[in-house]
Amino acid sequence: VEHYRACATSAMRDAANGRKIIEEVKENSGIQIEIISGDEEASLIYENHAEEGLDKGFAYLYIDVGGGSTELTFYENDKMLYERSFNIGTIRLLNNLVTEENWREMKEEIRKNINSKKPVVAIGSGGNINKIFSMSKTKDGKPMAASYLKKVYKEFSSKTVEELMTEYKLRQDRADVLTHALKI
Repeated sequence: VEHYRACATSAMRDAANGRKIIEEVKENSGIQIEIISGDEEASLIYENHAEEGLDKGFAYLYIDVGGGSTELTFYENDKMLYERSFNIGTIRLLNNLVTEENWREMKEEIRKNINSKKPVVAIGSGGNINKIFSMSKTKDGKPMAASYLKKVYKEFSSKTVEELMTEYKLRQDRADVLTHALKI
């Protein structure tokens, strides 16, 4: 690796000891971590050019679900039209830190800003959606149906973390947040 950029996102933005952690990492590893805003996080996701090679007959909503936040990036015709970070993440949900107002704000933003004459396709990113995708047995490169996500959410919502770990062979650090990721 010749060039890198170490960035911290939602958890570090909100952590009371974020600066102390950054200092310790720098002291112990030589790596300088930069805390970035949610909007910059969404921009960096967009800069990965996930839209390249996708069918121009659709508009795309890129959804990156993290522990502390969810980033939405909407693009059409190779042009980003909207990006926004919301403080709705799996760890925040796990710790009951997401309010009805947070949900209302995100839903309103989606209704207001995610519009196209073309069909809108959602593209999910992150470890949780990747796990659900692999569990779905959907072939690589093929879309996973939203109805499958709803079905799995309903099924998982009725189970404890221990049941998810046993029945689906999930690690605890995945089983405790997977239902929350599906809710998002």
